[in-house]
Amino acid sequence: MMKQRILFAALLIAATFSLASIAEAQQMPPGKWWRREEVARQLELTRDQQDKLDEVFRGAANELIDARADVEKLQVALRGELDRAQLRRAELQRIAGQLTVARGKLFERELMMLADMRGLLNEEQWNRLRTHLDQAQERMRPERGNAQQRRPQQRPMQRPMPRRRP
Repeated sequence: MMKQRILFAALLIAATFSLASIAEAQQMPPGKWWRREEVARQLELTRDQQDKLDEVFRGAANELIDARADVEKLQVALRGELDRAQLRRAELQRIAGQLTVARGKLFERELMMLADMRGLLNEEQWNRLRTHLDQAQERMRPERGNAQQRRPQQRPMQRPMPRRRP
C-alpha cells in the first residue's frame, strides 16, 4: 500500500512537471489569441493574417483534440491501474510508456501549429507577442520575497478512506 502511494505521488509529480514544461515551451496564450481585439491591435495583425491563423488552427484542431483525448484516456487508465488492490507493475509500465508517447505527440503537434503560426507573423509582430507573453508570465509569478511566499502551501498528506467491498 505504501509503495502504491509513493508510486502514485511520483507519477503525479512527473505529470505536473511534464504539463508545465509543455505549456512553458509553447508559451502561447490559450484560445484564438489572434482574434482578441487587444492582441490583434497590439500586434497590428492584418485581417489576412487573422484569417490565415484561423486556417492553421482549424487544420490542427482535430489532431489536437484527438491527441488530448489520448492523453486523458491514458491518464484515466493509469489512475485505474494504481487503484487496483494488487499493483501490476508491468501494466503500469506499459501504460506509462504509452502516456509518454501520447504526451510527446501532443507536444509535437502543438509545437508544429505554433511554428506554422509563427511563420505568418513578421519579426516585429513575433517580438511583440513574445514581450506580451513574457510580461503576462511575469505577472503570474509570485513576488520574489521570502521563500515561504514563493512556495504553495503544502497540505498534510491525508490517509485515504478505506474502500468498502460489496
